[in-house]
Amino acid sequence: METTAAVVRAVDGDLEFETVTLDGPRADEILVELVAVGVCHTDLATIAGALPFPMPGILGHEGSGIVREVGSAVTKVKPGDRVAVSFASCGECAACLAGEPAYCHSFMALNYAGMRPDGSSVASDADGTVGSSFFGQSTFARHAITKERNVVLVPEEFPLELAGPLGCGIQTGAGAVMRSFAAPAGSSIVVLGGGSVGLSAVLGAVVQGCSTIIVVEPVESRRQLALSIGATHAIDPAAGPVEEQVRAIEANGVNFAFDTTGIPAVLSSALNALAPQGTLGLVAIPADPTSVLSLPLIQSIILGVTVKGIVEGDSDPDVFIPELMALHLAGKFPFDKLITKMPFDQINEGIEAQHNGSAIKVVLVH
Repeated sequence: METTAAVVRAVDGDLEFETVTLDGPRADEILVELVAVGVCHTDLATIAGALPFPMPGILGHEGSGIVREVGSAVTKVKPGDRVAVSFASCGECAACLAGEPAYCHSFMALNYAGMRPDGSSVASDADGTVGSSFFGQSTFARHAITKERNVVLVPEEFPLELAGPLGCGIQTGAGAVMRSFAAPAGSSIVVLGGGSVGLSAVLGAVVQGCSTIIVVEPVESRRQLALSIGATHAIDPAAGPVEEQVRAIEANGVNFAFDTTGIPAVLSSALNALAPQGTLGLVAIPADPTSVLSLPLIQSIILGVTVKGIVEGDSDPDVFIPELMALHLAGKFPFDKLITKMPFDQINEGIEAQHNGSAIKVVLVH
């Protein structure tokens, strides 16, 4: 079938609306008509060339929509079902079988290769193949081909246009606190960065019953938003050394630090703000990965600190996304306060708004 997609053709280029041809779904595939799609930092990083993906290509990996067609082997959903679309995993490796698909042994190939596992592309245009299957979906489009493991059913009472961001950015932040840390009630946490992932971590910390929730963010409006959704403190890094500001609140340091910045100086402050046996969670990759060698690791070893890389909030989407939807419907996870909706045909404006920080989480609506 033919559909409209926003295609990126060059590093740092604008996305161009084009007519592309999609394959029909194979036996294990699903055709989804998109209602909305979130813009994630990973989309921006890929457009900038920081992550591998073949161009021309179709990005987008926080889609939500209606199932229109299913392959003969699909049993999880049927045409007409409402779904959120999350990351791809194989379902067969040791990590997937252990209920940890975010650490699928084939994660890079399934999410970044721009093609099916057999080397074929889902999409093409008049000039040939178009990079597709980004995170197993490529949902910067009107329709997308995905797989059974990617989709999660969305209940009728849940706003479908809000469901997509639960598939990546929101579940990454919330999952870091709720799953990766499994932060116990009464524990303390500092969140470094007040973007969508960081503020989702704040929401997760509220759900977990953390007693001290500190956000470090240079933008005043984001600090105020953090406080409005449950942070107990919001500090400006320009007001003084972050570790000193944190220890003025928690004298012995915090139990958990969650960094969304990847900035070496911020990581150093985070380590110095931890209590003995604290945990630092990382989701952002520093521009210069060797810079982490300058971190105060000896001090961390002496204090028994854990440094933990976190992918997708350690989420099993079939389990965690329904949990987040239920919390939202119960009024306990108001992630909609982070979202700015824009028409899909304003995708370049939406990407720029997210890039320059004027919007926290853009959701493009068809």
